[in-house]
Amino acid sequence: MAEVILENVTKRFGNVEVVKRINLEIKDKEFTVLVGPSGCGKTTTLRMIAGLEEITEGKIYIDGKVVNNLHPKDRDIAMVFQNYALYPHMKVYDNMAFGLKIRGYSKQEIDARVKEAAEILGISHLLDRYPKELSGGQRQRVAVGRAIVRKPKVFLFDEPLSNLDAKLRVQMRAELKKLHERLQTTIIYVTHDQVEAMTLGDKICVMKDGVIQQVDKPIELYDNPKNKFVAGFIGSPPMNFVEVEIVEENGNLYADEGSFKLKLPSSFKEKVENYCAKKGNKMILGIRPEHMYDKLFYTGPIKEENLITLTVDFIETLGSEIYLHLKSAKNSFVVKADPHDTARPNQIIEVVVNVEKAHLFDIETEETII
Repeated sequence: MAEVILENVTKRFGNVEVVKRINLEIKDKEFTVLVGPSGCGKTTTLRMIAGLEEITEGKIYIDGKVVNNLHPKDRDIAMVFQNYALYPHMKVYDNMAFGLKIRGYSKQEIDARVKEAAEILGISHLLDRYPKELSGGQRQRVAVGRAIVRKPKVFLFDEPLSNLDAKLRVQMRAELKKLHERLQTTIIYVTHDQVEAMTLGDKICVMKDGVIQQVDKPIELYDNPKNKFVAGFIGSPPMNFVEVEIVEENGNLYADEGSFKLKLPSSFKEKVENYCAKKGNKMILGIRPEHMYDKLFYTGPIKEENLITLTVDFIETLGSEIYLHLKSAKNSFVVKADPHDTARPNQIIEVVVNVEKAHLFDIETEETII
């Protein structure tokens, strides 16, 4: 298998720069996910690694070798596309074998590889069928199998689960994770779904507007986002953001939203005071929905300074949990609540906020302060 390194890689279409001097190191056998909203440059980056898109500037290394000028067939990679790209006139066996045939492998080697991949993916009983006779999930397995038989140095996946229904996506995510553990290959995976990214990736690269925002382990992105964009993109439902003014009362610091104030932990004090001395008292406060609680269903200790009053706007019921959509005089919030919560629209409720888990961001640069 192989390490993949991107060094100052840039891609322009005319005067439009869609990927901007990105640097990324993907270690051997690592499952790395490129994630971000539509148009952020993640698929273009994957296509440059594959050789399907020409690089404007920079270098791409695969297994220590610069591959900028190598054709896709010479890069020893295999790519699985969003639309599966199966040959409709070929049976499953021939779809999986085709790439090996044109590379001149013997019939015995092709047969052994196809059957091995089919066994791994649980599609041995489908080898004699045509793609039109398969479900979406089965077609996706065939597309993955066609990549596996190549035994490449690097697997590239371009949103391979986006055409599947929700239940099948969850199942295929688990299968891809187990497949990676079994094959011990380098995988680069593109998705716009942050849940998919969090569950699959050993490492996640968050992109926005052609720029890498942060590269880290999933839990680090969740706990320690580098900026407001990463904080809002990672986590479901997204983090709540409100503009606040930092005020001091009796030696304590408070985040004043206008309709409520929250006492900040003493551990925040030094960083917040240093920031305020340089840039003023305005900040963005971020609180995740899972760190806010309906007081009636909260069993922990409650401090009055961490209690706010909000009005229920509407409710999303999901079975295992519900999302309370709340509002103050100035802002909207989402709270991930107990499924048996009895709150109703237009009701005024008290909400406990775990300020120890709060985040603060620069109001201009949106970089993380805390």
